[in-house]
Amino acid sequence: MLLYLLRHAEAEPHRADDFTRRLTEKGSKQARRIGCFMKEQCFRPQIILTSPVVRARETAEIVAKLLGKPLLTEVSWAACGMNPDVSLAELSAYAKLDSLMIVGHEPDLSSLSASLIGLEWSESIQFAKASLLGVNLPRLQFGSGILQYLLPVKFL
Repeated sequence: MLLYLLRHAEAEPHRADDFTRRLTEKGSKQARRIGCFMKEQCFRPQIILTSPVVRARETAEIVAKLLGKPLLTEVSWAACGMNPDVSLAELSAYAKLDSLMIVGHEPDLSSLSASLIGLEWSESIQFAKASLLGVNLPRLQFGSGILQYLLPVKFL
């Protein structure tokens, strides 16, 4: 399986409720840049799983629209505080897919990607906002992943 991990784009800096922070205009542009890049490169996840947090959901919706609307599913386990062990267990339901995307948050995506490629320290990988990581997973187990790329939106 090719697993795409995407950190949400730039969001409002302050709100009483962190869950409801929306994308800024810059964040919407970042999400469109990621979506356009993925379309141009024929990066087409079969399913997009997104955190239910508003800024992640908005990022996922923009990307999905640009990619021709692949199935978009909100999953509670991808919210802020996503656990790598839980994520891996949840991904087993999608093991037969060729490609899948998770739209989520930091430091959660760093922890998951580090575990997948067998790094001891998640600090070795850092996702800037609207960064896209691709990892090939020949098996759904920690340490089996092969890092393909980590692309910050500013380079696209």
